[in-house]
Amino acid sequence: MSDNECQGKNSWPELVGVEGKVAAATIERENPLVKANIVPEGSVVIQDFRCDRVWVWVDKNGIVKQVPTIG
Repeated sequence: MSDNECQGKNSWPELVGVEGKVAAATIERENPLVKANIVPEGSVVIQDFRCDRVWVWVDKNGIVKQVPTIG
């Protein structure tokens, strides 16, 4: 399955630079079909693609460092 087959909003470029918890809440509000998972930069995550998951990559200060996307 690819991101264009997933329902609802699938990318949040406007959240780069935002605090991770705020970003996660925004993502889940804008697309209730997904669960936003906050992940520290450099962490290892499962690589399988899922329409119901968004990785929110944050730096040591909890700030989003890359565009959160469904995956």
